[in-house]
Amino acid sequence: MAEQINGTPVPTAITLHEASRALEIAFSSGERFRIPFELMRVYSPSAEVSGHGPGQEVLQTGKREVTVTEIEPMGNYAVRPTFSDGHNSGIFTWSYLYKLGHEQDALWSNYLQRLEAAGATRDTPMRSAHKGTSITKKRTPVPADENCGEDGCSCGG
Repeated sequence: MAEQINGTPVPTAITLHEASRALEIAFSSGERFRIPFELMRVYSPSAEVSGHGPGQEVLQTGKREVTVTEIEPMGNYAVRPTFSDGHNSGIFTWSYLYKLGHEQDALWSNYLQRLEAAGATRDTPMRSAHKGTSITKKRTPVPADENCGEDGCSCGG
C-alpha cells in the first residue's frame, strides 16, 4: 500500500541518526525528511505536550540536547519514540511524521516565537506546573554505534 486512507504517503525507511540527533524518514511519495529529535519532542502528539484541545499546549523548554533512545513500531500506522528525558507517551502516526517533516520550517519558527513570548530559550529548564519549580532529569548518554558512518546509516533499528 503506497498511501494511507487519508492520502498521506507511508514510510519506506526510518533511520535514527544519534550523532546529529535526527530521525530520517523516506516516504512512498519519494520525499525524504530529517526531523530533529528536539522538534519531535516539543511537538509530541501526547496529551502531556499538546493538551486535550486547542489552547492547552504546554510549551516545552530545555529540549535542545534530547535524543531518542528507543523507537517502537505501533502496528502499521505509527511509532512511539522514547526520549532521553523519559518522555514516551507520544504516538507519532505516519501522517503526523509527514506533517513534521513537510512543515518543519514553519513549526520551528512558531516554536521560537512561543519561546520568546514566554521569555524562555531552547535551553531554559522545564518548570513544573506546580509552584514554578524547575524540573531536572538525569540524562544518560546513548552509546554510539561503532559501525555508524552517519551518511547512509542503517543503525537506527
